[in-house]
Amino acid sequence: MEEFTNGGFKEIMDDTLADANKVKKVLFCSGKIYFDLAERQQKENRKDIAIIRLEQLYPLPQIQLESLYKKYNKATWFWVQEEPLNMGAASYLQTNLKSINYGVISRQPSAATATGYAKVHEQEQGEIIETAFSI
Repeated sequence: MEEFTNGGFKEIMDDTLADANKVKKVLFCSGKIYFDLAERQQKENRKDIAIIRLEQLYPLPQIQLESLYKKYNKATWFWVQEEPLNMGAASYLQTNLKSINYGVISRQPSAATATGYAKVHEQEQGEIIETAFSI
């Protein structure tokens, strides 16, 4: 409540649960997928994985990202998105974020943003989360 009433907009939100000295993997994302990732992190009590929320894509907060990249300098970084690879922010980040070495975890490229079937969507979403935690 304090952050909502007295805080301000943050372009990036760092992970408050992960232990920076133990982090081996950083998952950075934007949007709803953050909550799926954070739920899995908390359920498994994973202090070795940091989840960073990118709240502002444009203009890209390069300085804050580079600062976090230095903070988690021993970790492997992955951009995680629920959209297909040819949609969402992945291509924008690949064009505009050259100072950080990272991989991309997403759905396969597609002509549509979603399958249109709830069961298929849930399965694909589960695969994205599983890949993010097991890769």
